[in-house]
This record gives sequence, structure tokens and C-alpha cells, in this order.
Amino acid sequence: MSFQNKKSSSRPSGDCLIIKGGKIVNDDQSFYADIYIEDGTIKQLGEKLIVPSGVKTVDAYGHIVMPGGIDANTSLHAPQMGMNPADDFYHGTKAALAGGTTMIIDHVLPEPGTSLLAAYEQWRDTADRRACCDYSLHMDITRWHEGLYEEVESLVKDKGVNSFLLFMGYKDKYQSSDSQLYEAFSVFRDLGAIAQVHAENGDIIDEEQKKLLELGITGPEGHVLSHPEEVETEAVYRAITIAKQANCPLYVTKVMSKTAADVIAKARKKGMVVYGEPITASLGTDGSHYWSKNWAEAAAFVMSPPLNPDPSTPQYLASLLACGDLQVTSSAQAGFSTAQKAVGKDDFTLIPEGSNGVEERMAVVWDRAVATGRLDENEFVSVTSSNAAKLFNLYPRKGRIAVGSDADIVIWNPKETQTFSAKTHNLTVEVNIFEGLECRGAPMVVISGGRIVLEDGKLNVTQGSGRFVPRKAFPDSVYKRIKARSKMAEARGVPRGNYDGPVHDVTNVTKSVPPTPTTRGPPCPKTLTGPRNLHQSGFTLAGTQIDDHIPRRSAQRIVAPPGGRSNITSLS
Repeated sequence: MSFQNKKSSSRPSGDCLIIKGGKIVNDDQSFYADIYIEDGTIKQLGEKLIVPSGVKTVDAYGHIVMPGGIDANTSLHAPQMGMNPADDFYHGTKAALAGGTTMIIDHVLPEPGTSLLAAYEQWRDTADRRACCDYSLHMDITRWHEGLYEEVESLVKDKGVNSFLLFMGYKDKYQSSDSQLYEAFSVFRDLGAIAQVHAENGDIIDEEQKKLLELGITGPEGHVLSHPEEVETEAVYRAITIAKQANCPLYVTKVMSKTAADVIAKARKKGMVVYGEPITASLGTDGSHYWSKNWAEAAAFVMSPPLNPDPSTPQYLASLLACGDLQVTSSAQAGFSTAQKAVGKDDFTLIPEGSNGVEERMAVVWDRAVATGRLDENEFVSVTSSNAAKLFNLYPRKGRIAVGSDADIVIWNPKETQTFSAKTHNLTVEVNIFEGLECRGAPMVVISGGRIVLEDGKLNVTQGSGRFVPRKAFPDSVYKRIKARSKMAEARGVPRGNYDGPVHDVTNVTKSVPPTPTTRGPPCPKTLTGPRNLHQSGFTLAGTQIDDHIPRRSAQRIVAPPGGRSNITSLS
């Protein structure tokens, strides 16, 4: 299997660098060593390295040297209501590098009914021209049907895509049924891909949205009110159930509530192959902002699933990261301007969904999980880089500092503090949902593909320098377990002789049952022939009644209520 990379010459050549004096932190160990980088690759690792003269030295004394972050969930080009995000591949990856993230995996969102391969090519063309750091792609399935198999197979085998997302929400637009999920999961399993879900109950959300709009609730608070955490929790449980039956690995994107996270944790304790992804927003803030008097501020927080109003949710999700019940942190970056959000100023269902987080992710996780003692430095590397690399088959090229790995490196100062603001961030959106948040931990130097892109607070990126990184199917960290389960779960019949006893004849009593209607039926007929159906209502607002021919008895009044002494008196 070989993958073609469209670009070969547009990326600037990497610098020759030696990083000296730092503490190298991988997901499994920490040690002191120097790193020699050449042509975008780590060439040597150790002490007293012999390197060419004139090599630039990067001082890392007193700092942590770790793999660059991998943000496994961004939407930098996905349109909503015909509008592309204000922060595209250029602005999004520039902000990512400023925060210590050196690779993203972006979601391709084709219009329902259109070609997956055509959408893939469109994303590749845009990202190759605009991205400042390496990237890869997930494929979102906006309408599943059997005819997609050939395209999915081609994406896996020829295009380097090994992960596909299906929607359980967005009724009448992207939502897949349970049977479609099962069928798709089975296809992904056979191809060695990872199934992802946007987990919300779209049917309930649709009804709640209608109810709130009828009540005159049109602002951003309507979004969270129509997406109660139960609809996320139920969908997560249902997705895990379907994935278990299909024996397909499942990755739940954007875990936003305690109860949804608990469902994932319990499933993993039972041995199910499921992974959960909290995002920068769910770890760094909460849903109280939906009730802000400032409409633009409240609208900036609109995302699905929404942030939970419970202020203890971020700490709870951080604790599940610490014990391994949640595995990957991403940003779900999708930046829309205030003017774009204002399309929904009179109807919260029309507000484009998404917020910032790609630049803040690394610092928020460090501040909320490491600085508080929940995670150690190795676990930090796991949840911000290595776990994503392993799950999506990028490891050890990405997510590790080792000889032969890509020179995507962050020199991190755990003592530095930074305060987030829309005035200073590297995005174009006017509102930063972490406005005023002070976090401990910050990148001092960021190296992407062997080039220094951040040093001394100065960001120096090159548009179009990011490379597409293809991913092979059947990642070992996931599919070793799936393959073992396939062998154990083979259905076996019980050997027995033929039954030769009596068989009851049910031919005459079998009747077809009409399907239950999903909407209210037509009004009752005014006339009826044949015996009266006691289950048929005889009430209509006007006209002849179906029981007019039956003599009426005298009306009676019950004086005492039921349970008391009966005293029935005739009124005639």
C-alpha cells in the first residue's frame, strides 16, 4: 500500500538543530539527553553528540522537551449554512503552532449525497495551499448507504484515511439510524478503520427545539436547553452498544458531560474497545455563559454537544483523563465570526456551531490536570499527543521523541503563565471563550518539521508548509483486541438431531399488523358499518355521531365521590 503526497517541494527544508540540556518527556519515560535534528527528522539522541559545525543550538535547560501536540479534532474548512469558518487552515494551524500543537486531524464534511472522494480532494487542495503544520483527515459520513462502500474502501486503501465519523444528531440532515450505524461499523471493522460518532439523540433535540421556539425562546440559551445532557448520554450508550455488537472500535468525539463520560468509563471497565475525547472547552470552561446578557458572547459558546452548565464538569473530566477513562484531548476548533453567528440572532437553531480552542488546548490541559496534580508529565504527553498518534496509526513517526521520528517538538516551560484573550490570540474571531483565563504552562520553543516556528515569543510560520500525513489501516493499539475478539465471538450452532415431533398449525391465526403511525392520523369517520370497534373513538366536533342509533339511558348524578357512600339520584 502506497500513498501519494501531492506536495513534495513547497515545504521549506528543515534546520540543522541541536537541543541541549532539556528533560525529554515521552508518554512512557523521562530522561535527560540532547537531540540532533536534520532534514526534519530526529537523527541523534543522547549525550555528547557529534554534530556538524555551525549547527544552531537551542537551549532547553530547566525546561521540558516533549513531542508536539496532536489535535485530533478540528473543523477548519467545514461549512455551515454555506459559510466556511472564519479561521481556516492558515489561521487555525498558525494558532495551533502558537500553542504547541504541531499536527491536526481535520474533519472532511461532504454535502449529503455527494462524493466522499471529491470532498477529500477539495480538502486536500485547500489544506495543501494553506496549512502551516502537518495535517491528516477524518471523513464524515453525512448520508450512509450501501453505495458508499467502494469510496470508503478507496479512502482507506488509497488515500490514507483510517477514521470515519457518523452523526447521531442533526435530524433530517446528517443523522444516521441505528441500522445504518451497525452496517457502517461493520464495514469500518472489515477495512481496519476507526468508527467515530457525534453522540446526541437527534430526534429528541428536534422536538425540544420546536417546543422552545414556540415558547419564544430564540437566544443562545435555547441551544443548551434543547440539548440536555441526557441526549448525549443516551446516544453514547447506544453507540457503544452498536459498536460492541459489530465488534468495531469506537471513538466518541466531544465528551461534554459527566454522565456521558461515565458511560464510556463503565464500558471500558467491561473491556469494550471505546475511546473518549474531552475538548479544550469542556476542560476549560462551562455552560453558564449561554445566559450572558451579551448576545455575541453567549453565541460564541454555541457548540454541539453544548457545554454543561454544571461548573464542576471540567474538574470531573480532568479526573477521568487522569485515571485513563478518557484518552485524548482535542479542541473541536471551528471558528465563526460574530457576524456569521448572527445569522441565528432570531433563531438559536441557525447559529453556526463551534468555538476556539486549538491554541489554548495544551495550556488548559496542563493547568487543569498537571498543575493540579491529577496527571504527571508523561500522562500529559499521552493525552495531548501520543494516544492520538497510536489510535490513528501515526506512532512513532508522530507523538514520540526518538531517532527516526519527525522533528515536531515543543520546549515547554511549566513555570510560565499566560492569559488568554481575543486581543492577543492568533485567530480572527472576535470572541475568545477563555477570555481572561490564566493558565500555568506555556511553550517556549516550537519546532515543526525541523523548523523553529516559535521562539522568544515570536511566531514565524509559512503558509502551505504543512504536509498531508497518510494513515494506514488496522492500528495495532486498537485492532489487536478487535481481531482477538473476532476469533472468540464466532457463533457456533449446537449439534443436535432433527426434531420430528408435532408442529402446531399457525397459518390461520397469523395476521399482518399495520405499522404504528409516526404522526397523528386523520379524523375519525362520521359513519361506521358493521360491528362497533370499541377501540375507535366516537367523538367528533360536529356532525352525526357513530352511536346515535343506540338508545340513551337516563342521566344519573353521583352525589358522593368514589370510595365514599354511594347515593345515586335520577335526574329525570
